[in-house]
Amino acid sequence: MFRHLHSLFRHRLIGFVHSNSQIGLDFRTSRSTDFCWKLCSNFHSSPECYVHSPEQEVVIALGSNVGDRVHNFNEALGMMKKSGISITRHGCLYESEPAYVTDQPFFLNSAIRGTTKLGPHDLLKVLKQIEKDLGRKDGIRYGPRPIDLDILFYGKYKIESEYLTVPHERIFERPFVVAPLLDLLGSSIDNDNVACWHSFSGQKDGLFESWEKQGGEPLIGSKGLKRVLPIGNSVWDWSRKTHVMGVINLTPDSFSDGGKYLELKAAVSQVRLLISEGADIIDIGAQSTRPNASRLSADEELQRLIPILDVVTKMPEMEGKLLSVDTFYSQVAFEAVNKGAHIVNDVSGGQLDPEILKVVGDLGVPYIVMHMRGDPLTMQSQENLQYHDVCGEVASELYGRLHEAELAGIPIWRIIIDPGIGFSKDTQQNLNIITGLPSIRRELRKKSLAASHLPILFGPSRKGFLGEICNRKNPIERDPATIAAVTAGVLGGANIVRVHNVGYCLDAAKVCDALLGQQS
Repeated sequence: MFRHLHSLFRHRLIGFVHSNSQIGLDFRTSRSTDFCWKLCSNFHSSPECYVHSPEQEVVIALGSNVGDRVHNFNEALGMMKKSGISITRHGCLYESEPAYVTDQPFFLNSAIRGTTKLGPHDLLKVLKQIEKDLGRKDGIRYGPRPIDLDILFYGKYKIESEYLTVPHERIFERPFVVAPLLDLLGSSIDNDNVACWHSFSGQKDGLFESWEKQGGEPLIGSKGLKRVLPIGNSVWDWSRKTHVMGVINLTPDSFSDGGKYLELKAAVSQVRLLISEGADIIDIGAQSTRPNASRLSADEELQRLIPILDVVTKMPEMEGKLLSVDTFYSQVAFEAVNKGAHIVNDVSGGQLDPEILKVVGDLGVPYIVMHMRGDPLTMQSQENLQYHDVCGEVASELYGRLHEAELAGIPIWRIIIDPGIGFSKDTQQNLNIITGLPSIRRELRKKSLAASHLPILFGPSRKGFLGEICNRKNPIERDPATIAAVTAGVLGGANIVRVHNVGYCLDAAKVCDALLGQQS
């Protein structure tokens, strides 16, 4: 056995040997920075040093600029999992200008964090085989390639061999590598592997300081580096403006438009109206999720949904628009996407039908994770309205749901988050969410920088708390209040607004975008 391990792991290593472990440190404080620096500076070098741990945490960078880039990423992730790499986190997805050799197509870049029992050189061998299987051939260094897989970190080890250098030698000169690498971390240090990775940067504030020296967050959206969300075989730049999602409910009992669009002709006419008013996304729901709504079966939901999907997906007006299906059932999500829906919008974030996470992961479509406690029958119970810090707890519970989705096979670069206005919140809590979107991002940042960068969907349209504030019992009379809420949300960082009155809210979003552009 030892002879096998000797051959498996034989390489020159500089090994991390400190045995202390500290969890949950905030890297931004001077005390924890000093601790982490000491923790990760106890290295020794020797000609022969062997990895004996049965499992190591690794970071692997991905890049692609040939063929169907999104498909290449999906295939590479699947092959890595089958080869003994358990993926625990994904960075955001970035589109970047080519570096070094500039006469070639734009790249998609990201990174994953995971664990493996493979030794470093065996891991390298696996990654090179995946590259080969996906069509990569020898060619110009830094030239076009269907997939590029690089080991950025391997446990707490520095590796220097004829074939492998870890940390990767060019990490700190490449913003398109550092940005997704940081996405895999939080502003708080969650284990001593992460502390060690920070120390490899040689900076007092670790990888964060390296990123700031490269230009930091202002680089995103400029100099050929932007975050994108994959839809089909293309990518969506969701950050260039606020996108408007128009709502249509195929239900008799939804609080605002229940019963109006049960007939196919009326529903199709409303879709055309929403598009003519400027909707970027159409969100179709066949199950009411208003407070105290009873639950339909998946079959009943599909009976309402399929006829309109058959028509809407063939409408010329839908060219360039996105279609979302509002459901918490895995069966409905599967059928709707196969009929042409682009996005699955789940008010339960996978809690009401956990199978939906695997189904959406296999479908390869964006997934909207909303915050809700309980279900529509119980969400407004006293128990579910108890918060000590509503923004902090919503952020924490949202992160739990999206991380569950990641582990089920939905990369974080395909996730949109929704704080759930009107779901398991009273009027004051809804107002706290509206004014607290920046604090929700800050709370997410502690656990995952990727999560803090995700697009936020914001849906206050015509909801009961607006009627309570403005004394408007009729939901249709709440459109002016909706515009005010949408304005506050967009100025606070919402990227997509879900509304019934698209025309008025689009104008509000445009003014907000102009104001935000003026500030930047």
